[in-house]
Amino acid sequence: MISADSDYAPLHWYDGKRLTGASIEIASRALTALEIPFEVRYVGPFHRVLKEAESGEVAMVASLKNTPERQQYLAFTTVPLFSNPIAVFVARDRSFSYSGWKDLVGKRGAITMGNQFGGGFDEFLRDNLKVEQAQKAYMNFSKLDTGSIDYLITGYYSGMIYLNQSRQADRFMALKPYVSATDNFIALSKANPCVKYLPRINVQLESMQKRGELQAILERYTSALKIDPPAKGKTADAVIPPAK
Repeated sequence: MISADSDYAPLHWYDGKRLTGASIEIASRALTALEIPFEVRYVGPFHRVLKEAESGEVAMVASLKNTPERQQYLAFTTVPLFSNPIAVFVARDRSFSYSGWKDLVGKRGAITMGNQFGGGFDEFLRDNLKVEQAQKAYMNFSKLDTGSIDYLITGYYSGMIYLNQSRQADRFMALKPYVSATDNFIALSKANPCVKYLPRINVQLESMQKRGELQAILERYTSALKIDPPAKGKTADAVIPPAK
């Protein structure tokens, strides 16, 4: 069984009938080529997907960031699917000076439950930031609109798609530099027997990567959802948290 975050277009999202997106298509193509039977299933919010992957109910998560916490119960592919830039979103009329992670300290933030960001930011967030959690990104945009939070952190792609489709791009903006721009990977549950397929899946993904198939799939979904690729630029420098 394959599942994924249901609120993270264009990588993966639930359209009301099924899970779809670039990550789902890549995983499906790889397993089809390997003649490994599979089913794509929506199981709810992302934190539930992770819980079921930890127990072995979900065999594959497509896709997510490779973090130390997740490595405890997930085996990640060695081939990255694509870069997944993470951005700080703010209300345009309540923006603030931002040059890196340290500028978020002391402000009220929000994230979506189950999200992790990589590049050392998860540890910085845990030790230095005050953040709320919500099940869906739109809930955090609503909080941002009312001023109950100062910023939210989510994927650049998914944030911009939501704003474009809800016609709110004139009210919110993504700050630069990005929080991180690390890669997303497919992962298999260590508690599910299907983890034995990991070496074969790695070989198939490497072949797809060499053909340019992975990036082409992502670009097709971003184009269909009418979002421009993120502007190239450096991400925020990693910050060593202050000693406790």
